[in-house]
Amino acid sequence: MKEQEKIYDLHSELIEWSNKLKFYKDEIGIMKGRLEEVASKNTDKELLKQVEHFQNQFIVQRNNVDEISHEVKMNEEKLIGEIKSNPVAVDRRKLADHSKERDLVNGFEKNFNAIRTEFKEFAAKWM
Repeated sequence: MKEQEKIYDLHSELIEWSNKLKFYKDEIGIMKGRLEEVASKNTDKELLKQVEHFQNQFIVQRNNVDEISHEVKMNEEKLIGEIKSNPVAVDRRKLADHSKERDLVNGFEKNFNAIRTEFKEFAAKWM
């Protein structure tokens, strides 16, 4: 793991994560709509169990997005505060790497991709 990174690189990474998290939040909304569509067209008991499973997963993942977004925002505010308190050589200065946030985002993406794949298979079966 990196111990320190240039401020601009840290900022760029935070913006990238923020954009990704917004995208995932939108995607959760889209999948939720597809789930409602599948549920409205079918009444099979097996399907209803899976619908509940995905409803719960979407709630959990949306909460995860919100929590990670908050962490990213807090890190961004810390970065801005550091720049305001000492604007000298901001293009060359280094700050502590934000490995905690990187781990949160990477872990979320891995988990979300697995859920998305599972949901696509489910939707293909029932649509």
